[in-house]
Amino acid sequence: MQDELMRTQMQDGWTQPAAIAIPKEGFFEEEQGRYGPIFPKTPANYGFSVLAKVIPGREQAFYEHAKIMEQALKDDPHVLDVLKLHYAKWLLFSIKGDTYMMYQAIFDTDFDKYTEDAVAIFNSTGLNTVFVNLEGWPEDWRENPEACVKFFRDHHCPSFLEIAEYPYVSADEIKKALTLKASFSTMLDQMQ
Repeated sequence: MQDELMRTQMQDGWTQPAAIAIPKEGFFEEEQGRYGPIFPKTPANYGFSVLAKVIPGREQAFYEHAKIMEQALKDDPHVLDVLKLHYAKWLLFSIKGDTYMMYQAIFDTDFDKYTEDAVAIFNSTGLNTVFVNLEGWPEDWRENPEACVKFFRDHHCPSFLEIAEYPYVSADEIKKALTLKASFSTMLDQMQ
């Protein structure tokens, strides 16, 4: 029944908002990917949320990393294109005096590919990842995407509900629509 609902929503596309309740396990039917179960595509697309403890004394590294990533995107707005990212969000917060980080991302590729591509970006650009400041992050992460995937799976907090105003629309489709809108606006301005 759930598969039929998802197929119908995907066929109808972005015309109506959509919501999907997700089982506690994080998937409807267990299907194996390269590194473990494949998390389903939802109306918001693929994504994950990771919650992990920050190594004590390393909190400032997150703020420094934020500036580095901001500059990396200013220097090359396409540096993260391969991720097909809709958004990513980093949060630091305290639980009983310990600092934790939550990372949330929504993207258009499957989880395994997203992780492999992220590691490849960090390797090709020379950038470091802020995840090195988390307890349990694999030391060999640059050569071992599988260990990164394991870390993310071990620290993943599956959604139980996802809602999208424009369901199943890719980042590329959104960019194309906005480009078309800008072109029409320019054309209309020139006609006046």
